[in-house]
Amino acid sequence: MNEADLINICFHGVGIPHRELEPGEDAYWIAADSYLLILDEIATWPSARISFDDGNASDVEIALPALEQRGLTARFFVLAGRLGSPGSLAQADVRDLADRGMTVGTHGMSHRSWRGMDQATRHAEFVEARHRIEEASGCAVTEAACPLGRYDRRVLSGLRELGYERVYTSDRRTGESGRWLQPRFSVHCDDTPGSLRARVLRKPGPGRRSGEHLVGLIKQLR
Repeated sequence: MNEADLINICFHGVGIPHRELEPGEDAYWIAADSYLLILDEIATWPSARISFDDGNASDVEIALPALEQRGLTARFFVLAGRLGSPGSLAQADVRDLADRGMTVGTHGMSHRSWRGMDQATRHAEFVEARHRIEEASGCAVTEAACPLGRYDRRVLSGLRELGYERVYTSDRRTGESGRWLQPRFSVHCDDTPGSLRARVLRKPGPGRRSGEHLVGLIKQLR
């Protein structure tokens, strides 16, 4: 990596879920002890950013105390439609995250793909969800994370028009400092510090790096 590179790592649920998971979601829930080991590993990496998607209750019950113990901060991308639901963050939890120095962003309203939305759904996902999270956190919401990692040119254009200052994806490659669009690596349920290190820190060959950038470009232009 060069000095301008960023490593964006995304967690989802930690520990035992206290809600019914969506199909395939269990692949991104990790055990609490695994989370602590991986967090210790990430803390040694230069230019690493940590984020959490979906607004799970484990964000404040497990993730936040461990971050604070290590002097780390993170971004929490909240699902507005789940606020106050069993197993998810309460409004007071969102304010607590902001008050304790964490960045609070939006993950939309209902954890659906942002591609192919009609105007009413687009307003709910981009505008109403943002307002709900701002009311809960007491802070302006300027960052967003694309649900399910799906986006296209229309999605990105809409987010830019609404003044979002940074948008995170799940494109599994290194980001660049200062870029508006930031790819992330998601932690999987079977990850260890070693497996994550091998997947994230391994220097890609020219062909792989070009292919990864091409995939991201295709998503932005389609």
